[in-house]
Amino acid sequence: MDWGNVTAEDLVEALREVDWSSPPRPFSEFFSRFTVPRSYAKWNSRLKCNLYYYRTNYFIMIVFILVSGMGFLRRPLAIVAALMTALSIAFLNDSFAGTFSEKVTRSVRQFSPHLAAKMRAPLTPVIRGRPSAKRAIHICGRPRWVFVLVFSSMSVFLWFASCGIFMVSLALAIGLLATFIHASFRTPNLKARLNTFREEFRAVWRNYSEL
Repeated sequence: MDWGNVTAEDLVEALREVDWSSPPRPFSEFFSRFTVPRSYAKWNSRLKCNLYYYRTNYFIMIVFILVSGMGFLRRPLAIVAALMTALSIAFLNDSFAGTFSEKVTRSVRQFSPHLAAKMRAPLTPVIRGRPSAKRAIHICGRPRWVFVLVFSSMSVFLWFASCGIFMVSLALAIGLLATFIHASFRTPNLKARLNTFREEFRAVWRNYSEL
């Protein structure tokens, strides 16, 4: 896969659709080999490849910096705020949103099947064997943006109540800077290249099966 031809919009779309349930890469691999890119094209390709391949590691690292940077031992609300922030970001991923909705609906079905039936996503109209529009993501029967808005609002309130928005912004900036530096200088290995080829094949096969 030629990451040099992948735009920022394509990368965001891929991160939104890819499965995030895979465990993070081992530390021995994550901090294995670092080199300076030889050109801007090499750096651009390396940055996109590493952001996609080490996505789970970067997500955990940013959340860890947010929590540890807020002094969570003295501010317990910072832990809850970090979890709310992580959930609001994770809901933007299609796979996580679908899995979360399925597990919650399955748990509710055990004591209230009628309520669980109301939590199902609305059916997409089908015309000539194909969906009439792109299937929107729902969580527990509600549009995804509702959950993202609610959890984001709660996290902002808890950040204000626990430590102040300035410290949150500072910790978030440090986490994003650390991610940028690592993705820029971590040399993509053969496993990363093979993984991106495999994900590309799955995407093509999924699009072919929908025709």
